[in-house]
Amino acid sequence: MSEPTDAAVSERGHAAAVTTSEVASPSPAVDERRAGAPSARRRGILAMVDHPLVVAFVATLGVLGALLIGSAIGSIATILTYIVLALFVSLGLDPVVRRLERAGMKRGAGIAVVFGGFAVLVALFLIFVLPPVLAQIVEFIVSIPQAMTDIQQSDWFMSLSDDLQASLGAGLDQLSGSLSDPQTMAAITGGALSVGLGVASFVSASFIVVALTLYFLASLTGMKQALYALAPARNRPRLSDMTERITASVGGALIGSVTLSSINASVVFVLHLLIGLPFPALMAVIAFVVTLIPLFGSVIFWIVATIVALFSSPDQALIFGIAYLIYIQLESYVVSPRVMTRAIAIPAALVLIGALVGGALAGVLGVLLALPVMASLLLILREVVVPQQDLKT
Repeated sequence: MSEPTDAAVSERGHAAAVTTSEVASPSPAVDERRAGAPSARRRGILAMVDHPLVVAFVATLGVLGALLIGSAIGSIATILTYIVLALFVSLGLDPVVRRLERAGMKRGAGIAVVFGGFAVLVALFLIFVLPPVLAQIVEFIVSIPQAMTDIQQSDWFMSLSDDLQASLGAGLDQLSGSLSDPQTMAAITGGALSVGLGVASFVSASFIVVALTLYFLASLTGMKQALYALAPARNRPRLSDMTERITASVGGALIGSVTLSSINASVVFVLHLLIGLPFPALMAVIAFVVTLIPLFGSVIFWIVATIVALFSSPDQALIFGIAYLIYIQLESYVVSPRVMTRAIAIPAALVLIGALVGGALAGVLGVLLALPVMASLLLILREVVVPQQDLKT
């Protein structure tokens, strides 16, 4: 076969160069078409400008839809609260049921034992604690005016300067007069009626929460498996590990909080009996509720209870303040580390923020759930978000 001549090779090279230059540099007509054709985003903006009524109608429908969804959520807010509370209670009781399972008991029998013990505690509270608490509430309200009079006649009040006595006496007289006012008593009566209605509502809600808790506790394993099935197969082991750690942390935090509050209430009740302070049952119940606030609840109750004890005697208030302060130190360094072994360490600032937000959203329930929720969020951040960010360069 004859080899191509130099002229043919030169001609083919020139043709290839021309083709390459055409591809690299499109013709002026192509540039004009590209410059004249608006982008898809620009076309969408132009369409919105050309049809403002359509855009306004669609936006109105979106706002109405959002309002309807918000109204629906607001209508079932109470039911959602029951569901969330029952779910958290079931997570708190699950470690106890698992411990009974490890001891050789079937899960159904373990659930029955746990709820049987809970029913006994509720019955003991209703029989032995609630009646004296209600009686002491009435006694406390009635005794406030006389207590203020006794304060002005006490030795420590007389030892104050004349100006300070006059200022404190005027404030106490004004407070006593306000409490003796018929409108104030009517407000207290109306408040008592509201409390009674609240107790009735609480009883009916308790049955719903108990039923939901039983269901969640019995089907907790199946619920976890259904959650794992939603994730891709390669992510299921990690999701399973994270879920087990979160549920264990939530259960440990809830059980630990209730246990610490119960110990606090018992200590307050015994201290009131030993020192001779009035209203021991009432102050024990208040201590249980207040000390549910993580980290700062004991300090808050220490201040409030010491001030209340001043109405009886400065000496008794001093003894109670010192004794309860000693217990706070024991709780912080001895009791709490043993009780909260499975809870995740949370910075104090986040604990306070979580308690404030939870209390503002859901009252005492929100304060109780603030610690496990914060612990779960911190665990997710440490185990999922931070490692993903570390991989990015």
